[in-house]
Amino acid sequence: MKRQATAQWQGDLKTGKGSLTTDSGVLSQTPYSFSTRFEGEKGTNPEELVAAAHAGCFTMALSAELGKAGLTAKSLRTTAAVSLEKNGGGWGVTESHLDLVAQVPGASQEAFKAAAETAKANCPISKLLNARISLSWKLE
Repeated sequence: MKRQATAQWQGDLKTGKGSLTTDSGVLSQTPYSFSTRFEGEKGTNPEELVAAAHAGCFTMALSAELGKAGLTAKSLRTTAAVSLEKNGGGWGVTESHLDLVAQVPGASQEAFKAAAETAKANCPISKLLNARISLSWKLE
């Protein structure tokens, strides 16, 4: 199974503009630029998209792990924070921190922690990232 996205760019790094389009059409010529990446202008940026991918992937993987333990989540809310930092002569994504708040009826702290840690280690986006991946969680 392959998923594709297309990036288009015109101009130099600081004043140029680009757009991102996914095959599904969820992103359709969505703007991105130096300003959307570093200066808070409306639009997206690669790190935000990686964060969305990691949060979504991890949450689905956790649902699967809970299912293996005979548990069903009432609610899972994951926020991924991806860090882009200057290192050496360039920039790099150095961390993805997953912050999870969950409601899982009948789950013990131990069973939930085991499921969350397994999901963190094994979701496909976690495997893709060559960055430190941390997780904090709260079972309500």
